[in-house]
This record gives sequence, C-alpha cells and structure tokens, in this order.
Amino acid sequence: MAIKYLKTGKSANERRSDDRKVEQAVAGIIADIEARGDEAVHELSKKFDDFDRPSFRLTDGEIQDLMSQVTHQQRTDIEFAQTQIRNFAQHQKDALLDIEVETLPGVILGHRNIPVASVGCYVPGGKFPMVGSAHMSVVTASVAGVKRIAAATPPFKGKPNPAVIAAMHLGGATEIYCLGGVQAVASFAIGTKSIAPVDMLVGPGNAYVAEAKRQLFGHTGIDLLAGPTETMVIADDTVDGELCATDLLGQAEHGYNSPATLITNSEKLARETMKEVERLLTILPTAATASVSWRDYGTVVLCDTHEEMLQVANDNPSEHVQVMTDRDDWYLAHMQNYGALFLGPRTNVAYGDKCIGTNHTLPTKGSGRYTGGLWVGKFIKTHSYQKILTDEASVLVGEYGSRLCMLEGFVGHAEQCNIRLRRYGHKDVPYGSAYGVRES
Repeated sequence: MAIKYLKTGKSANERRSDDRKVEQAVAGIIADIEARGDEAVHELSKKFDDFDRPSFRLTDGEIQDLMSQVTHQQRTDIEFAQTQIRNFAQHQKDALLDIEVETLPGVILGHRNIPVASVGCYVPGGKFPMVGSAHMSVVTASVAGVKRIAAATPPFKGKPNPAVIAAMHLGGATEIYCLGGVQAVASFAIGTKSIAPVDMLVGPGNAYVAEAKRQLFGHTGIDLLAGPTETMVIADDTVDGELCATDLLGQAEHGYNSPATLITNSEKLARETMKEVERLLTILPTAATASVSWRDYGTVVLCDTHEEMLQVANDNPSEHVQVMTDRDDWYLAHMQNYGALFLGPRTNVAYGDKCIGTNHTLPTKGSGRYTGGLWVGKFIKTHSYQKILTDEASVLVGEYGSRLCMLEGFVGHAEQCNIRLRRYGHKDVPYGSAYGVRES
C-alpha cells in the first residue's frame, strides 16, 4: 500500500488538548446554570453575545414583526427548502410502520412508533445566520409529530435574525428564543424558571455546543454529536482542482476548526487542488476563517488505488463526503462510515445544507462509525408491547421462562412465570422452583 499525506493539520494530540479545554469550559457553564438558573443564563448571554432582555422568548408580536422584515423572495426560498425537507422526511416517516404479529399461537408481539413529547432545536447563528438549520430540526420534528418544539438561536448583530426566526416559525416551532451557545442548550436540558426542560436536544453547533450536548446527555436525550463542520472530497482525475478546492473551502469557511480533507489517487489533482485553494483564499470573502481551518485542519491524502481511498475514508469518518470519481456508485455500495454522501460533480454539500431535502445535521468527530444523521426517526421512539390470548400460550412460554429464570438464579423472576403456570395449567408447580416437565 502507498498512502501518502501531502498535507496535514494539527496533530491528534493537539486536537485532544483543544477538546479538553472546551470540555472544562462547558462543564463550568453547565454547573453555573444548574446552580443559578435564569440568573446565570442572563449573565452568560451578556458575556458571550452581549445580549440581554427580560425574557429570551420572543412574543407572537415580535415574531410577526420579524416575519414582515423578510422579503418575498426570501420567504419563497425558505418555503421551497422546507417543502423539500418536509417531503423527504414524510417519506422516511411513512417507512416506519407499527407492527403486530402472532409469533406463536396466542402470543401477540408488536411495536408502536411514538414521537417524543418535546424537543429543543438549536440553530447556530452568531457568526452566520443558519437559516438551513432551522429547517432541518424544526420541520423534521414537526413531521414526526412532536407537540412542543422549542427553538433557540443566538442574536445576530445584536438582535434576532428575521430570516432564521421566519424559518423557525414557518417550520412549526411552538416556542422561539433568542439565546445562544451552551446557555441555550443547557437551559433546554436542565430547565429554568422561565424555560421548561425538553425531552431531547437536537441541532448542530460549534465545539462548545456539541460538547454541551454530550455532557447534558442523561438530563435529556440528544440526536447526535454534530459539532464543527467536516468535509471530505474523494476525487480522481475525472474532475479538476478548481472544483475540489471550491468544495473544500465551501465548508472550511464555517469556522476556525472545520476539517477539510482531499483523498485522491492523482498527484496531479492533489497539487492542482492545493494550488487552487491558495488562489481562492485570495478572493474568498470568508478567507480569514477558511484559511485558518485549511492551515490547521486541512489534509491531502494521496493513494495508489480506489481501494486505498475507500479504506482511508472509512477509517476517518467525515460529516460530509463528496465523491467525484469514475465509480461513484461503487463508493455508495462500499462506504460504511460517514454522515452523508454527495455523489458526482453535479451535487455538492451546499445543496444538502440548504435545500435539496436531506438533513444536514450529521455526525462529526468519527461518530459516523455508529450513528447516522438527524432524520424523522430520531424524533420517534419505537416501543414494544406483548399480549397472550390463551391459557395454553401462557403455559408454553411460562415453562421455558421459569427454567431460564432459575438458570440465572432469579427466583422472583421464575415465580412470575410459575404463578401463571399454576393459574392457567399446572397447579402443582412448587413455589420458587423451575418447572421442568418439558426438559430434554
């Protein structure tokens, strides 16, 4: 094998050190909110966002006023995006079926799909107003049937951003808060005097928000760890450096710690892409951010074969994976670890981020190894049930159950089986014994 790194960013140890600093800072903020509630939330909002008001929840009048500031074209665009996301989410929901089956004569097993009662949707927006994130969480929760959808977003340039608020409102949010960062998600998870706690936290965010969700798991459920944006481009010589560089920087502009990785089997493309990145950074308006991400988190990997490219990609799961090769469907069939795939040069991550219909809240930091992204099913709990219709069925299951309970030493468990045996078929079963008539 010949896997060669032409460019690397910060080492794993440096990244872990950064993570520990974030972890400690977040733990302190959460502890403060647990101890002081709303008082701490107001102080933190003032400290981090230079924003405070008597109540962070927007009134109906404020929402309507902000809605009126959205242009006709902006509203049309928001509604288009939400229609695509709602349609795909509805198709996903339709695939989740309640079931009921008779597994043995008289034994009925089933499950029901039940939406969570309340969610807190975090929509980033302090640096860029993330209108798209409102669609992804609020609309999808609405399709799932969640009754209480509380949405929070930080102030943008000192006030609520009209487009983000419009997207939340049109998407189906039942409560809207102008509140950002750890203080927002912690308020939703822990609850304060002014903000009732939710059953689940969803949505992307910066490293601090992602870490807060991790630490708050247990207070509440979470969708997944959706932290700083990651992008990976898998490309061969069927495309050019300008296209690859554009797709890398298109995500690197999110923040100073947004990893961007190119995996290729063409050294010519690798060199051309790195050259194009430097050129684009001289004209990209967000270069001040993207250049730092590329410097510290940009990676270029040169492989000999597509099999090696696949291995590197699966070993290093990325949130977004853009595949532009002569065998895109081969990657679709063989990729195992990722957030979302974008296949072919005609599509790109920005389509998925904004309006194509799939959800852009996706796993980061390698969590694509064990979870997919946010989708309508994340808001739905699958609960099983069972019932037995005949004495004979209860006796049959009870005989096996009694022996298996005693095999583990659980006498009380066995008696749950035995009392049914005595009542429905075998009156001579001794207390605290294993029923063994059918042993073989």
